[in-house]
Amino acid sequence: MAAPSDMRLHDLTEQHRKAIEVLKPMQRTGKAVVSDLPSLIEWTNRFKGDDTVLFAQIQPKPQLLSIIDYHGAGAPTIDPASGDPTASYGRHTALYTFPVSEEWKRWTAISGQALTKDQFGEFIEENANDLLDPTPALLANRADGAEAWEQRMVEVAQKLQGRFGQYATLVQLSRSFAVHEVGHLQVTTNRDTGETQVQFLDEHRDPDGQPLRLPNLFMIAIPVFEEGALYRLAVRFRYRKAGSEVKFFATLYNPDAALRDAAREALAWAHEQTAVPLLMGTPEIGAR
Repeated sequence: MAAPSDMRLHDLTEQHRKAIEVLKPMQRTGKAVVSDLPSLIEWTNRFKGDDTVLFAQIQPKPQLLSIIDYHGAGAPTIDPASGDPTASYGRHTALYTFPVSEEWKRWTAISGQALTKDQFGEFIEENANDLLDPTPALLANRADGAEAWEQRMVEVAQKLQGRFGQYATLVQLSRSFAVHEVGHLQVTTNRDTGETQVQFLDEHRDPDGQPLRLPNLFMIAIPVFEEGALYRLAVRFRYRKAGSEVKFFATLYNPDAALRDAAREALAWAHEQTAVPLLMGTPEIGAR
């Protein structure tokens, strides 16, 4: 558009839009951050339309993003004049980041860490409600006639060549653990070749001189996420003697699998309750 040299052109589009939106916005925009999964489901059901989509991710941290005005389904329309009628901005969203439970934080914090006898004992006693005593099937290390979760635990015990201990055993162990190391020689001879092998063996014995027989597994039931369902987890137990000190180690067995299962279960529930598409990943438009 031409204008006289003493006049300037002004684009009033933005001011015009602001004037129109003084009393009412032209489009729903904004990002809500909800504090629990039922709230995200309720929010989605309140605003959802034909193009609403859920985006989820499990790593690096579980979260669920609801996009109300996502791109419409179907192939894009390339029209320089009218544009693509299925395109949208993805500006109306809600985000839920799954918070892990306090129990999960406590157990993952000590997992694989060296603890003194007193530290281990205090932790076991303070978190006694998390521990489960093994069932007869687990004590016998047999899966015949056991429930599905017991069969999985038996498989874990067999894979690790271990056995499950009871809560009382762990408490007594932490309160009155004394270990004596005994060294002796073992001589073996290969009858075919005549070769002789000499090996030093170290055995840990109790104060009465009997070989220590300790469980190397115990079981806990804790929620992965806040207010979530309890998940049974196997915990590997071991000890190490260094000089006059004994260090205890309690290591969660395959905790990532429990976190993935808990997240997948929650995402499936959200998908069922909202009846909108669930996609794993991050969106390509400004709703991230």
